Amino acid sequence: MKDKIARIEELKREKGVVILAHYYCREEVQQVADFLGDSLALSVKARDIDAKTILFAGVHFMGETAKVLSPEKKVLIPNPEATCSLAESCPAADFAKFKANYPDALVVAYVNTTVGVKALTDICCTSSNALQVVESIPQDKQIIFAPDRNLGSYIQKVTGRQNMILWDGACHVHEKFSKEGILELKKLNPEAKVVVHPECRGEVAELADYCGSTAGILSYCGASDCDTFIVVTEPGILAEMEKKYPSKKFIPAPSVEGKACNECEYMKMITLDSIIACLENESPTIELDEETRLKASKSIEAMVKIG
Repeated sequence: MKDKIARIEELKREKGVVILAHYYCREEVQQVADFLGDSLALSVKARDIDAKTILFAGVHFMGETAKVLSPEKKVLIPNPEATCSLAESCPAADFAKFKANYPDALVVAYVNTTVGVKALTDICCTSSNALQVVESIPQDKQIIFAPDRNLGSYIQKVTGRQNMILWDGACHVHEKFSKEGILELKKLNPEAKVVVHPECRGEVAELADYCGSTAGILSYCGASDCDTFIVVTEPGILAEMEKKYPSKKFIPAPSVEGKACNECEYMKMITLDSIIACLENESPTIELDEETRLKASKSIEAMVKIG
């Protein structure tokens, strides 16, 4: 592995490439990243850094979002087959038909969507600012929220808002966490705090001491006086947790299938080998239709203005 990491560092210097990696990637992939974070924060970083070429170690929609915000830059993706179950649950053509049924509604779409869906969206959101985005919209304005029904339901519960129409999509990772398994872990570790991503099912989110984005979970664990946490999100985040807070204990939550943890198979498709090949060949790249990109850009920028 050391030889592969050394080769990546050599290629980065030679070609002037900056690597961005998502928290859910393999630990060794996180090690070669110049910047580590969640999807939108990394896309904004891609826009702001002084580099002509970006390699996005993450799933396909993340590379698309980076390209939307940085059209002048080359955006490399190590494995174009690394898609996202949540983004794929909402095809743009189907969503356009769904949207047509509610002509007066304003569309709020999670950033975990394809560029085609973002182009049909009024305001994008992330798991960290979805509540803020929805609360920025007048109470009497009907909202279509896509694609994650669990995040949408969570926002509905917190706001008490009744005029939200939810697209019926979900993340295959967060959908499969086991309520019973978490309760069992809590019995074994009664002092532990339960931290949950809002893409989880409602019955799981109800167990949370804290419910929020990956970045929010990281911050909460650091600020908390507690030293043990049951982590109910993709376990790739554990590497960064243990690096930042080595004196604390992080326990991955089990899946309904009985697995000790619940990994994203698509994120794990990004490997050191695929990064080396991508850097050597300077491909695959993200290419977007300019009209679609411009429409998608408006929905992302609308979110950025809100915060």
